[in-house]
Amino acid sequence: MKFVEGVKCFGGQKAYTKKEAIDLFHKAANVATKPFIYLSAGVSNAEFSETLELAGESGVKFNGVLCGRATWKDGIPIYAKQGAAAFRSWLETEGVKNINNVNGKLKAATSWHSIYGAEPVLAGA
Repeated sequence: MKFVEGVKCFGGQKAYTKKEAIDLFHKAANVATKPFIYLSAGVSNAEFSETLELAGESGVKFNGVLCGRATWKDGIPIYAKQGAAAFRSWLETEGVKNINNVNGKLKAATSWHSIYGAEPVLAGA
């Protein structure tokens, strides 16, 4: 996203326009033969969230995410400078906000069940 002109996370050096990035989302989705998810790959929460927003805007049928550092890495300087208790407090506030932020972007994700013609099993059924 840092190289996509026209997005908030743009870093100033253009590799793609926003339209070209959306086209790349489509190209990747069109060659996927299985359900797929997006990985955060250690980018910031803001950058990963904007990626998910663009994926949603593109209309591709992704099925979820796998992320870790996008939710907790900004707390590492807190841990280094202030210790474990401060980091725990950061996780309970900012970390939770980051997770909720990603969860909010998952409204654009779709279930993989329809890809295989399967029906979800309901808990307790």
